[in-house]
Amino acid sequence: MAPVLLLWLAVCLSGTWAVDRGNFKTCDQSAFCKRQRALKPGQSPYRALLETLELTNTRLTLQLINDNNKVRLLLELYRLQGNMTRVKINELKPLKPRYEVPDVLIQEPPTEPMSLLSQDENGVVLSLGAESQRVIVSARPFRLDIMEGREVLMSVNSRGLLAFEHLRMRKDTLFHCSPVLYQAVNEEEEKVEDGMWEETFKSHSDSKPNGPSAVSLDFSLPGVEHVYGIPEHADTLKLKTTDGGDPYRLYNLDVFQYELYNPMALYGAVPVMLAHNAQRTTGIFWLNAAETWVDISSNTAGKTVFGKMLDYVQGSSETPQTDVRWISESGIIDVFVMLGPKPQDVFSQYASLTGTQAFPPLSALAYHQCRWNYNDQEDVQAVDAGFDQHDIPYDFIWLDIEHTDGKRYFTWDPHNYPTPLIYIFLTFFSFIHQQMVAIVDPHIKVDSNYKIHNEIRSRGYYIKNKDGGDYEGWCWPGNAGYPDFTNPEMRAWWASMFAYDQYEGSMENLYTWNDMNEPSVFNGPEVTMHKDAVHGAWEHRDLHNLYGFYVQMATAEGLVQRSGGVERPFVLTRAFFAGSQRYGAVWTGDNAAEWDHLKISIPMCLSLGLVGVSFCGADVGGFFKTPSSELLVRWYQTGAYQPFFRAHAHLDTPRREPWLFGPENTALIREAVRQRYALLPYWYQLFYHAYRTGHPVMRPLWVEYPQDTATFAMDDQFLIGEDLLVHPVTEEGARGITAYLPGKGEVWFDVHTFQKHNGAQNLYVPVTMSSIPVYQRGGSIIPRKIRVRRSSTCMEHDPYTLYVALSPQRTAEGELYIDDGHTFNFNKKEFIHRRLSFANNVLSSINLAPDAQFSTQSWIERILILGASKPSKVTLKTAGECLKCFFMFLYGKIIMLMFPNLDWSRHKRLYKRQTQARRQENWLSHCGTWRRERLRT
Repeated sequence: MAPVLLLWLAVCLSGTWAVDRGNFKTCDQSAFCKRQRALKPGQSPYRALLETLELTNTRLTLQLINDNNKVRLLLELYRLQGNMTRVKINELKPLKPRYEVPDVLIQEPPTEPMSLLSQDENGVVLSLGAESQRVIVSARPFRLDIMEGREVLMSVNSRGLLAFEHLRMRKDTLFHCSPVLYQAVNEEEEKVEDGMWEETFKSHSDSKPNGPSAVSLDFSLPGVEHVYGIPEHADTLKLKTTDGGDPYRLYNLDVFQYELYNPMALYGAVPVMLAHNAQRTTGIFWLNAAETWVDISSNTAGKTVFGKMLDYVQGSSETPQTDVRWISESGIIDVFVMLGPKPQDVFSQYASLTGTQAFPPLSALAYHQCRWNYNDQEDVQAVDAGFDQHDIPYDFIWLDIEHTDGKRYFTWDPHNYPTPLIYIFLTFFSFIHQQMVAIVDPHIKVDSNYKIHNEIRSRGYYIKNKDGGDYEGWCWPGNAGYPDFTNPEMRAWWASMFAYDQYEGSMENLYTWNDMNEPSVFNGPEVTMHKDAVHGAWEHRDLHNLYGFYVQMATAEGLVQRSGGVERPFVLTRAFFAGSQRYGAVWTGDNAAEWDHLKISIPMCLSLGLVGVSFCGADVGGFFKTPSSELLVRWYQTGAYQPFFRAHAHLDTPRREPWLFGPENTALIREAVRQRYALLPYWYQLFYHAYRTGHPVMRPLWVEYPQDTATFAMDDQFLIGEDLLVHPVTEEGARGITAYLPGKGEVWFDVHTFQKHNGAQNLYVPVTMSSIPVYQRGGSIIPRKIRVRRSSTCMEHDPYTLYVALSPQRTAEGELYIDDGHTFNFNKKEFIHRRLSFANNVLSSINLAPDAQFSTQSWIERILILGASKPSKVTLKTAGECLKCFFMFLYGKIIMLMFPNLDWSRHKRLYKRQTQARRQENWLSHCGTWRRERLRT
């Protein structure tokens, strides 16, 4: 097997970087997808047996029968709190239990009462108890219609594509057991097709001991032309129709430099789709962790704008409609229909099911510097010194797989990162307010001298192959075992390995990165695990898309436990599923240094935000290939306004630290990074809001302007929260961009020039290499910290500047949220949360958490009012004396005395530069004595 791995690595490291699509299945090469997609609409064999209907206060049950094979299904219908409906369909009497996804829902969703309105031989009508909402269950063929008044919000099985392959005994097995039983089964069964009991792809054979078990269901969305979500795909924000091509695929895969604008599966899978029109937003959550394909069709697909206008002139009565079909290889049908009606309602509904975005440490929202790989400690220290020398702030430096001892995770390379010195190394970074991330992947080197491997094997925690032995495959260490993270005992043990006395060299400023957790298996089918591998009672095919979710869950729990539950974790993952937002951040994987990859990072992160995963980013500069200086600068300018801001590069690319492209480009990158740091108070407040509500941080324009049809397919610009609009420059050689400023009667202010522009217009903006078009909405207040230092921690006690943007339509409002930035103490009411408002020339604030207590040394230093004339005078009052400067000086002296052998010269120089800068700003103002200065208009 070694030559296979070497060949794979040779391809990876060669100059021909591109995905080999032949390594990944199409729908026609996936037996269950091909089989289900061959079913024709309008020929449903399923009918509802109304005589079996049972209705309790919270649940309806009803049997369905397939008239072709007489197999019965059990339908369960629930009305959930928060304007949601749950539909479950399972076999009435399966041969063995079918897989139902655990751990993704944060609780069993609370229900609300339903009542029977009417019933006849054709069906039943149930009241959903909210705004004349009701569900109509039609008997022949079976169909569900969810209505509000006279409007159909959504129809289920209206096209008759419900399919449920029941578990059965294999015929040739039955013949040996009982020829009579074999004959009986043979008469009633549908024909056996290729791939039902065994399937081959390239050199890999997939045995299917349970036979065909696919499920499928269709949904019709009247009045809808725009649907979004189902990440991860490198495609536009608005999902395309799939007629005549492959469906969108949800199957976590390690795709080597993925292609753009196609429905191929990537690293993560969130089976959530949002539908939107000017009247309503709805959502569908398909809770199934097996390989899934999603077909989308539309009766308006392909119509030009002229064609739609012609329909209007001719009085065409055709209502737009989008039809969606979900097809999964195994499991049951368990679907949540989220009825909005507003976009924010759908976000809250989904969050009530799977949880909200984890609230990250403040430093995690700052800039991250990464590369595969920094060679040794001296290399890392040189990079750190480069940031100081070029006055570029950063918070995290990252170590990839080469920092380990032979790809043995939880270890350090004894030559380049020796364990005795790593403590001093991390202590040094702690004292200069820097953090570090080390990679910990879920493939474990099979080595009898490796403690982690021996522990997992002795405890029986490895995934098994179909024959009962430990499943092994090839990954970075060579031959590797794969821990069964679906086992809660395995997850608990994994979490315990992050304890400081277990993970030698680790400290509280060392965080974790889970890569390759699709799982990636270099010599496996489609570069992943065999579907007939075994997790306890279940096949891998049943739960494949959950594997990365469980890896990140166990890792995040480990980081929490190591601090005794005090410190918030930071864990980045490549593979993810619904609910992964509860455990940290994701990134868009192995992209390339190409302009189109820069552009696609925007809709990819927007799609993730719509389904709960707000903490998203792309490798700045592109992981593969070498960016031009122009592309690198533009990528920094874009990444500075995306939630997760990290530069990363392949080991075979030239070094690309921010100062290696000449002083002019260094200055441009420095300015982009500094803009990110100045806005950290706003980012932090938005992530706190996302943690509390589930609303996305980075969001499409239609979320805030749901009736503006011009925004529905827009994905080259975006909003950060409600109040900042960003249109990055993503075209090579661009001389200008056209930004759409939404909102009739709104005003928008250029955050750099403070120039005012009216909303509801396309604004042409000339750009230079220094341009980052960003606009603040009139009627908003955004807090900033404009004294940018070497890291966010160094800025903790610095003052705030409030940017107040006035509007003729509304009172200017905003929020200010402050806590310690890194612990869970905010759950103990240790924070400040105030609503700011500016009306009638008075700036005031209201305490949004009167029972919370927290003290900070920060203060409001400046107020910039945009859109107003200069005031005649401003009076500011304060009291007290600042001893902070003295203690900062004393603290620095103590640290130098504790580590006399370390090279502190560059940090002394940095301190001197910062001190000079503060003096230029007026040092007295830093200590709390207010000075008068003009307010810029």
